Amino acid sequence: MMQWEQLLSLKRQGDTSKRLRKEQDDTRLGFEVDYDRVIFSSAFRSLQDKTQVIPLSKTDFVHTRLTHSLEVSVVGRSLGRLVGKKILEKYPHLSEIHGYHMNDFGAIVAAAALAHDIGNPPFGHSGEKAIGEYFKTGNGQQFKEKLTDKEWQDLIDFEGNANGFSVVSSSREGVEGALRLTYATLGAFMKYPKESLPKKPTTKICDKKYGFFQQDKDFFKEVVSELGLISNKTGNDIGYERHPLAYLVESADDICYTIIDFEDGINLGLIDEEFALEYLIKLVKNTIDTKKYNELKTTEDRISYLRALAIGSLIGDAVNVFMENEELILKGEFPFALTDKSQYKAQMDDIIKVSVKRIYQSKEVIEKEVMGYNVISSLLDVFCTAFNNKMEGNESNYDKIVLKLLPERFLSEQESIYQRLLHICHFVSLLTDGKALELYKLIKGTA
Repeated sequence: MMQWEQLLSLKRQGDTSKRLRKEQDDTRLGFEVDYDRVIFSSAFRSLQDKTQVIPLSKTDFVHTRLTHSLEVSVVGRSLGRLVGKKILEKYPHLSEIHGYHMNDFGAIVAAAALAHDIGNPPFGHSGEKAIGEYFKTGNGQQFKEKLTDKEWQDLIDFEGNANGFSVVSSSREGVEGALRLTYATLGAFMKYPKESLPKKPTTKICDKKYGFFQQDKDFFKEVVSELGLISNKTGNDIGYERHPLAYLVESADDICYTIIDFEDGINLGLIDEEFALEYLIKLVKNTIDTKKYNELKTTEDRISYLRALAIGSLIGDAVNVFMENEELILKGEFPFALTDKSQYKAQMDDIIKVSVKRIYQSKEVIEKEVMGYNVISSLLDVFCTAFNNKMEGNESNYDKIVLKLLPERFLSEQESIYQRLLHICHFVSLLTDGKALELYKLIKGTA
């Protein structure tokens, strides 16, 4: 059974002595420092020009990955604080002996939620698929024989969650441990604490995707050991049950994209307001102030009011589901997302179905996804070829010129072919939608 004292570890990569909660400076608490470090990172900043739903949209009120991440962190903070209050009531020794506060839970979940999309490539989920397919069916196939099965799986099934773990934790010369987040925040960040193989070995939520690349395996093992997570794999395969607070990070994301993508669809005119009311009203029927609602004059204001109430309903429900199952979660015996057990699951599923049909499959989204595939596979091809040729000592003049387009930190030598390929995937994944398009046009000679 996992223990909250361990799960709330303030340890950071490279620490040689223990950090105790009761010795922390409350004006600069370690978990809150995590939030600040994510905010000030260049990878987080690039989310302002990354697709949430409508790629490269020029409409100012549509969400980017940045605004989405900020909203998820706000919902996550509320979830964490509400759960933290109940956990401390249930286990008073956590506050009396160790000095934990309910806000600590909120700070951990908020920081992990803020970073949850930090490893996502440009052009939304089609960006992830485009990287994978470059290796699976594109020119990247040529590298397969030189990689282990797990290294190959990392590339053909490129995963934003694993890339995010790399972004926040991978050392490079002079920058040990990247952002050096607390292990508690890293644990909450890891929705899928397993490696890329075996793929989906069970239907448990923690096995749905994977959470770290082979290059980050040693540090991953250090984190899960410090947190006392429960191993659920045997032999040479590595996989663990989730950190309990990862359920809250996931729930914050689920709540936001369900409700807020829907709101974007309404504001863009892709979903009729009457249609939207029919769906949202089911989530807010117990809290709506009908008089106030009827006084609102615009679609945007009415939907905004309903959205706020809907999120409130879903937060309260997620906290109830978590606390009802808290002991099962600590034992590693809760194989679901919190929203799977929500009293509002049917309503959320209905909203997602409408969003898929009206927004995610709209002409504008499809067109930009097609463009994203072309852009990403072209960039990978040019840079993987040039970088690999350089490392093997047979670079052409064109390769030399192309590599001058790489930022300085991506010019570091990588020993194995796997590290080289992942290094370039990492570079491409951190590009904004606009920068990826600009580089593509430059390489194609159409800039």
